Amino acid sequence: MPVRNEARYLSAALDSLFRQTLPDWELVVMDDGSTDATPALLAAAARRDPRVRAKRCGGGGLVAALNEGLAACRAPLIARMDGDDVAHPRRLELQADLLAAEPGIGLVACAFRHFPRPALKQGMLAYEAWQNGLRDHEIIMRDLFVESPFVHPSVMMRRDLLVGVGGYRDCGWPEDYDLWLRMAAAGVRFARLAQPLFFWRDHPERATRIKAEYAATAFRACKLHHLLPGFLAGRKSVVMAGAGLEGRAWQRLLAAEGIGVSCWLDVDPRKIGRQLHGAPVIHPHQLCLSGEKMLVAIGVRGAREEFRRLVHPLGLREGLDFICVA
Repeated sequence: MPVRNEARYLSAALDSLFRQTLPDWELVVMDDGSTDATPALLAAAARRDPRVRAKRCGGGGLVAALNEGLAACRAPLIARMDGDDVAHPRRLELQADLLAAEPGIGLVACAFRHFPRPALKQGMLAYEAWQNGLRDHEIIMRDLFVESPFVHPSVMMRRDLLVGVGGYRDCGWPEDYDLWLRMAAAGVRFARLAQPLFFWRDHPERATRIKAEYAATAFRACKLHHLLPGFLAGRKSVVMAGAGLEGRAWQRLLAAEGIGVSCWLDVDPRKIGRQLHGAPVIHPHQLCLSGEKMLVAIGVRGAREEFRRLVHPLGLREGLDFICVA
């Protein structure tokens, strides 16, 4: 658990860990330069329960704190937690049970719920529903490049696999999403418990809301970095499904890497037949891939599933012929 100035919510997070039904755990808390009451709260928690180990780190930021904390962990399983969230009492028990029963699984997440609920925007609720619907490895892998498939502080991982892919990296984009993509490339298998065992606190100061590393541009950069050596290896052009703002943002990123867009797919009759950045906009039924790869950058809610239904009769294989990136 990396923390910095979490005094407002830390007691609730710690209490949720003290209530865990799995007794054999150790909490390594990395205090990354707190200036509020966080150090005092951690000292009191350590006095209350010897399973709490609080350490000060050098204020080097989240990734440095995560790696220092990882180095201090002694157990074969690593469960992440943040200082402003809440864990269900059975979270650690059920995640550890799955990893014990399924040695082929390297990371297990769980369903989650945002809280408090009244002020949540539709986008956050849609993200919650989408992520909670990724129930098994195959579905998670299918949507891996859509968005981060796991809430970082909700996962439990095998320590050797986390260390084996290099731990956490500071690349200017989400450190957790970067980790999931590296784990997937290394062949790690994922799972998700259907029960909502993690409660993700929404508030204006949450890192995912205010830090540049979690902005849409950073997510796109992370995705492209991981697509280039794999799905896009050796490609000079791609077909782009989606001629809206998201597709155009991807076109600019690809152009910087020397990859062009040979044609655009869209179902909007106002766009079909036009030229966009020197390439024609066509209807999916006009498509002939001829060995080209396709990126699906359709940001409108619900349109991704509609696109999958539309191209299914064409025999296109997701993950081989096309990948959804939005």
